[in-house]
Amino acid sequence: MAKELFKEFEPVSTKQWKQQIQFELKGADYNETLVWESPEGIKVKPFYHSDENDFNFETSGSDGFNIVQNIYVHDVKKSNERAIDSLQRGAESIRFTIESEAILLDELMMNLPKENVTYYFNLLFLSAEFVKKVGAFSIQNDYKIVVLQDPVGQLAKDGNWFTSLEKDFSELNLISGLNIPFLSCKTDLYQNAGANIIQQLAYSLAHVNEYFNRIENISSPITFEVSVGTNYFFEIAKLRALRLLFNALAKEYNHTFDCHIVVTPTKRNKTLYDYNVNMLRTTTECMSAILGGANAVSNLAYDAIYHKDNEFGDRISRNQLLVLKHESYFNEVNNPSDGAYYIESLTEQLAEKALTLFKDIEANGGFITQLIEGTIQRKINESAQKEQDLFDSGKEVLLGTNKYPNKNDKMANDLELFPFVKTNPRKTLITPIIERRLAEKLEQERLSSEKLS
Repeated sequence: MAKELFKEFEPVSTKQWKQQIQFELKGADYNETLVWESPEGIKVKPFYHSDENDFNFETSGSDGFNIVQNIYVHDVKKSNERAIDSLQRGAESIRFTIESEAILLDELMMNLPKENVTYYFNLLFLSAEFVKKVGAFSIQNDYKIVVLQDPVGQLAKDGNWFTSLEKDFSELNLISGLNIPFLSCKTDLYQNAGANIIQQLAYSLAHVNEYFNRIENISSPITFEVSVGTNYFFEIAKLRALRLLFNALAKEYNHTFDCHIVVTPTKRNKTLYDYNVNMLRTTTECMSAILGGANAVSNLAYDAIYHKDNEFGDRISRNQLLVLKHESYFNEVNNPSDGAYYIESLTEQLAEKALTLFKDIEANGGFITQLIEGTIQRKINESAQKEQDLFDSGKEVLLGTNKYPNKNDKMANDLELFPFVKTNPRKTLITPIIERRLAEKLEQERLSSEKLS
């Protein structure tokens, strides 16, 4: 019926659209007026048409997304109680961050449901013996547990290996023989530090390539922990491009598993002042994550940068995802962005540019070598500074912070956490990649003014 309806309309070609647009512009230059260029060097046009590209509408994606609750394990009993409560209130997965292998698994997992729930164990240490214990526990108790181990991410963020390159990869090779997903690429670091989208994709690919090259047998899915920013359509395309690039790389190593993508909104554009706007930012970012094909989404609480974990912040951030899933029906369509010419075009361009940068990294020694040489850090700093300059000049806007700020907004007495980059001089193998929010300098000035007034 629909096909018969469209027969009544003559098709309009790209050329015809351009001619009509040029007429409407009344002499203004088409490219200068309507085409803009992203920080990644991608020219964005006012319209996209099927006759311009041979679009690929069969991008692999997820079969819906799970809502993840993050829990940092300090007190095992309280962490267990919080996990039970979160699952009862709508969470579908739990990501435990564990800092010690002395933890009692029976106590942590007591009375937690087993069916249709994934438990991520984000380990802040590297131990084949502990992962072996987790694997045995999951089999014996029928839990679905995914271990998140990432020595390369540890090096990039901390500046040091857990122990050393040789010992860390020796442990990973021991773990790879166990029957449990064990490998993660924490690529959210690059976004939060200010890398542009092409850098994020290329570094993610080079990051995982180190594991393909150095681990003898990866017989389980690899997890990517990714951050998404506020550039809505570009972030959708970024996740789609990441999956395409990973599958192309994995094929070269006969790795037959699709990657598992866990997404969290970025911290980079979150603000201390007018903090409720953070809820609007995280909502669109979570939408990008879902439409881009994330397997799981962990929202960022609106007050995460200055408040300790709290029940209200957790509930609001979880409810944002529940609304998207159960009231906006974002989980009802697989690969919903397939067939959108704009997103298809962005996906293709981002993937091609990222692949070119990835090949350059590999030709110059690989990701670890370029981290040790400081090349990756320098490139991220250059990209971050460009974005910072745009923010400082007002060309990149954060509402309530560098545009339409509420001068009566006071925050000096509400800081439970230090919301700025901390300096901790120590000896490291490499210069770590530092996460930094755009609004930090401006916020520090406002806090100083508060204390003086």
